[in-house]
Amino acid sequence: MSEPATEITRFEEVVGHPPGLFVLFFAEMWERFSYYGMRALLIFYMIKGFMGASDERAYGIYGAYGALVYATPFIGGTIADRLLGARRTVVIGGVLMAAGHLLMTVEREAAFFMALALLICGNGFFKPNISTIVGSLYPEGSHKRDGGFTLFYMGINLGAAMSPLLCGYIGETYGWHYGFGLATVGMLIGLAVFVAPRSVTQALILLGALSATGTMLWSASQDGLMLAVNIPIALALLVAAGIAVAALREDALPAWAGQAPDPELLQRPIVAGLKPLPLVLIGTAVAVPIFSLLVQRDTVAGYVLSAFGLAALGSLVVEAVRGEKVVRERMFVVLTLMFFSMLFWAFFEQAGSSVSNFTDRNVDRVFEERVITADEVGSTIAITLDQEQLGYRFRGEVLNMTTLEAMKEAGEATVQWEVLPEHVGMGVGGSSLKASIFQAANPTYILIFGLLFTMAWGALGKRGLEPSTPVKFGLGLLQLGLGFGALWYGAQHADARGMVGMGWLLLGYLLHTTGELCLSPVGLSMVTRLSPKKLVSTVMGAWFLATAFSNYLAAIIAKLTGVTHGGSENVIPPPIETVQVYGDVFGKIAVAAAASAVIVFALSPLLTRWMHEDEGAA
Repeated sequence: MSEPATEITRFEEVVGHPPGLFVLFFAEMWERFSYYGMRALLIFYMIKGFMGASDERAYGIYGAYGALVYATPFIGGTIADRLLGARRTVVIGGVLMAAGHLLMTVEREAAFFMALALLICGNGFFKPNISTIVGSLYPEGSHKRDGGFTLFYMGINLGAAMSPLLCGYIGETYGWHYGFGLATVGMLIGLAVFVAPRSVTQALILLGALSATGTMLWSASQDGLMLAVNIPIALALLVAAGIAVAALREDALPAWAGQAPDPELLQRPIVAGLKPLPLVLIGTAVAVPIFSLLVQRDTVAGYVLSAFGLAALGSLVVEAVRGEKVVRERMFVVLTLMFFSMLFWAFFEQAGSSVSNFTDRNVDRVFEERVITADEVGSTIAITLDQEQLGYRFRGEVLNMTTLEAMKEAGEATVQWEVLPEHVGMGVGGSSLKASIFQAANPTYILIFGLLFTMAWGALGKRGLEPSTPVKFGLGLLQLGLGFGALWYGAQHADARGMVGMGWLLLGYLLHTTGELCLSPVGLSMVTRLSPKKLVSTVMGAWFLATAFSNYLAAIIAKLTGVTHGGSENVIPPPIETVQVYGDVFGKIAVAAAASAVIVFALSPLLTRWMHEDEGAA
C-alpha cells in the first residue's frame, strides 16, 4: 500500500524518484545476477555436464523449474499480504535462494534437484514482494510510477547483463561450480543491501560494483573482444552505484515500506500454537522436497500447475465479480492482458533453452584470423580447434560438437590438419565468444533503450499521444514476432555448413528487447495500479503465475527442436542437420506472435475504457 512521504528529499526533487528505489534497484540487481547467472549455465550444465541429459529431458527439467519458479510467487504474495508483510518475506526468499545457488556447486543429481527446489521456493517469497514495495513508494495517481518501474527494470537487467559475462563465462571456461559459486555471492550481496543500515548499504553497493567491475575486466583481460563487451556493462554498473550512493546520503528505504498488514498478528498463534513466521518456515521445509520431486517430472509438474492455476484464476474471477463496476472491469483488464503476457513469455523464454542451443550449435561465434586458401591444399597445418571446424571432415569423419569437445578434453585442442580441397574457406585462429555470453544481449539492449523508452512515453504523454497499456502489449507481441522472424530468416540463409551469421541473432534479441520494453515494465505497473489495494501482492503473484504457464509452454515448444537423445550416444549432429529444425520452429513462433498482436490491437479500445484511468484507486 502506498504511504504519503513525510518529506521530499533534495535528491527526489532533482531526480524525481525516492531514494528507496535505489536500495530496491541494487537488491533486485544482485538477485537477478544470481538467477540469470545460474540460468546462463543451466541448459549447458545438464546437457554437457555431469548429467549428460538429452535435449528433451533438459528442456523438460528447465521448463518445470521455470514454471514452478513463477508459480510460487502467488503463494509468496498471499503470505506477504495476509501474514508477514513484503519486507520479511523478501528476506526469507533471499536466504533460500542463496542456499540454492550454493548447493548447485555440488555435482550430484540429488543436490542438483534440491538446489532447484530451494531456488523455486526462494523466488516465490522474493519476486512479487520486492516489486510490490517499489509500487508502494509512489503516491496514488503518480505519473512517475511507470518511470520508477522502468528504472527498477533496468536494475533487473543490469544484473542479468552482468551474469552471463561473469557466471556464464567463468562457468564455461573454468568449471561449472565456479559459475554457480559467483551466483551465490551475488545473492548474498543483494540480501545484505536490502537489510543493512543506510551507511552499510552504501558501502555494499560501492564495494559490490567495484568487485564486479574488477572481475569483469580481469576475466576478459586476455581477450580484446570480451573486453569490448564487458567494459560498457562495467561502466553502467559504476554509474548506477554512484547514483545510488548519492541518493542514500539523504534517505533510505522507508521503515513503513513492506511492513506486515497487522503487526499484532505476528505475535499471535494461528495454527497448532504456531505464530505466522514459524508456521511459514515449517511449510517451506515441507515444500522443498516436494518441489525437488516435481522438477524431475515435468508432466506431473504441468498437472499440478494447471490445478493450481485454475484455482488461483477462479479466486481472482470471484473477487472481480464481487467488486463494484470499476473494480470488476479493471480486474478483467488485468486478467485479459495476463493471458497475452503468458503467450509473450512462452515465446520469449526460448532464450534460455532452444535459442541457447541454437546459439551454441548453429550461430557462427568465431572471429577468425584468416581462412584457408587453395594454395594450402595438400599441406598439413597446425590448427587450434574451435567452432570453425564444425561440419568439416577430419580423419575421415565430419566433426560435430560432441567429437570436438571430446578431442579437446583428450588433450587434442591443437591438431595437425591435412588440408583437402573441401577445406578451402575454413576459418583458422582468432577469438570466439562463449554461447552463454549472448544471453547478455537482451539485458544490455534494455540498458541502452530502457531510459529512452521511459523518456519517449513521458514525452508522448505530455502531448496526449502515449499509447494505452493494451496497445503497448500489442506492440510488444508484434516486435517479438519480428524478432523470431529474423532468426527464421537467418536460418534460411545459413552457409553451406549450416552456420548462421551472428547479426541475425543480435537482431532477433534486439526486437525481442524492444517488445519486452513495451510490455513487461508496463505490465508490472498496471498490476499495482489497477488491482484493489488489499490484493496487490496476490494479483502480482498471479501475474507471475501466468509466467509460470509460459515457462511450461516454452518447454513444450523447445522440445520441438530436440536433436539429441541422452546417454552414451548423446551426440550433437553437425550444424547442417540442425539449422532447419530450429528455423522451422522459430518461423511458426513468429506467425503466432504476430497473430496475437493483431487480436490485442482489436481489443484495445474496449480494454482501455475498462481501465478507468480517470478514476481513483479502488
